[in-house]
Amino acid sequence: MTQERTGVATFGGKPITLIGEELKIGDQAPDFRLNKDLLTEVCLADYAGKVKLISVVPSVDTGTCDAQTRRFNVEADKLGEHVVILTISVDLPFAQSRFCGAAGIDKVVTLSDYKNRDFGRAYGVLIKEIQLDQRAIFLLDANNTIRYVEYLTEMTSHPDYDAALRALSELV
Repeated sequence: MTQERTGVATFGGKPITLIGEELKIGDQAPDFRLNKDLLTEVCLADYAGKVKLISVVPSVDTGTCDAQTRRFNVEADKLGEHVVILTISVDLPFAQSRFCGAAGIDKVVTLSDYKNRDFGRAYGVLIKEIQLDQRAIFLLDANNTIRYVEYLTEMTSHPDYDAALRALSELV
């Protein structure tokens, strides 16, 4: 049975229930199957040998998620080919593509957890009440060991960009 966690996060001040276990620094990152578009799925092995910053957002169609994705797109331009920034949401790939085109997002890879929310469950970010993924940041080294993690306690808040980027700079 999948673990449910209540009382650890809010959305607009209202408590939410998260499905899945909270991951910790030093854990091996769970594999995932996410959609790059409607027909193309990717998994963790598709980014083998790279440092991965995973930016999880509830929906690219909200202000905070928009800002978070734009910020990491700017930062991605400063990184080498040995680093990939993955932005994951439950948005349909059509919506992600439309958003990226309109916003000029071209350095981060957007991936969708829309089909079955397996990423959300595996990474402990699936919000039971609304079936979106909780805002979070995961930094994986080239061997998929988690080196930094931030689960936001209030979904409308921004992550600690500077802390995530400092942790990233220590790996590259």
